[in-house]
Amino acid sequence: MLLRFRVDNYRSILKPVELSMVAIDEDRSATRDFKLLDERVLTVAGIYGSNASGKSNTLEAIAWLSHAVRSSLRGWDKNVPRDPHRFGNGPSVPSYFEIDLVVNGVRHWYSLEVDNSAILYESLHSYPQRKARMLFEREGENLKFRRGLNRASGIRDLLTPTTLILSAGTRLRDPELVDVGRAISQVGALGLRMRRGMRTPPSFHSTYRLFQEGINRHPSSFFNPSTRGAALDLLRFADSHIANVKTVAEEDDNLSRVRGRLVFIRNTNDESVTFDLYDESAGTRAWFDLLGPALGALKRGEILLFDEIDASLHPRLSARLLDLFQDPQTNRHGAQLIFTSHDTSLLSILNRDEVWLTDKDSQGATRLVALAEFQGSRVRRSLNLEKAYLQGRFGAVPDIDEVDVRRALGTTLEDLGE
Repeated sequence: MLLRFRVDNYRSILKPVELSMVAIDEDRSATRDFKLLDERVLTVAGIYGSNASGKSNTLEAIAWLSHAVRSSLRGWDKNVPRDPHRFGNGPSVPSYFEIDLVVNGVRHWYSLEVDNSAILYESLHSYPQRKARMLFEREGENLKFRRGLNRASGIRDLLTPTTLILSAGTRLRDPELVDVGRAISQVGALGLRMRRGMRTPPSFHSTYRLFQEGINRHPSSFFNPSTRGAALDLLRFADSHIANVKTVAEEDDNLSRVRGRLVFIRNTNDESVTFDLYDESAGTRAWFDLLGPALGALKRGEILLFDEIDASLHPRLSARLLDLFQDPQTNRHGAQLIFTSHDTSLLSILNRDEVWLTDKDSQGATRLVALAEFQGSRVRRSLNLEKAYLQGRFGAVPDIDEVDVRRALGTTLEDLGE
């Protein structure tokens, strides 16, 4: 589970920003605890702010670090595909990423500093007895490994100036590195613009594949009847008339193999009718697309990023998705959902420590502020967050003047018939 994430110098983010999943109000069933951790951890966080304030870039920074661990060994050659802040000294100074997370019940802290041509610093520490233990540290060409690290010599052989130690250790399945590497590299993402060759994890769970019964074999335990049944039940939240989803086998002449086309079976007035997926509404299709990633994250205890949740889903469905991650009965393995939104109705089901706000400073750089610590004093638990947000009490909402809008459109009161 993610505890904290910090990033400096990534896209609109120039100065350090930090997202924390550590709970402030701990006496709630939606939080999780660990034997070796004094703090309880959140399973949901929502980031709000006006357009172009950096909400998406905060999620993209997490996705970039996940991509780095997953791809540096094979995909990075002569340079590091970072995306620094483009103003001021952003292009000339390093980018820094730091992630603090719990893996197998133990806290781990991973740090990475890069410029365009090389990895400048990288380290991983674990806390098996609540005290920091260095697993590896890299500063330029100087490497340090914890004594007894099984794959240290093999990792050295794989390293280049642009290859992460954590990528190499995960590839070699070092017992102390592989689970941490997988936890970071398997972060899922929905709605994000995956930049500069970034891709979702190869094992990212597809709803389409989930329903492809009998067409292709999927060795993962995710693709099983119980998960398909759960997906079908959830699909009915979007359309209660859907009775089943089936695969119709079709020959693919070009590829010389059997492929499957999904059809929806809908029952109304004792009649069953078959529809293609694209006959369904845009909202039903969006809900269908996210069921696989959401159920996969819940089943494996993974992190799922969802950019602009309100652009895809009806507020009722968005609320249901948040509930799946908050409820310990449906989220038994500590999966986490981190999303961006303009949908203020979701604030009514979010606690104050689950809300973050973005805005930009005078230099156009993103700031990320925890609502619970807004203006140095804690927001009351009883506060109506939706009403307060819309009133502008926390900032992070567009400051739009009607006259300015009309001027931008080149209209006057007379032009509008007033």
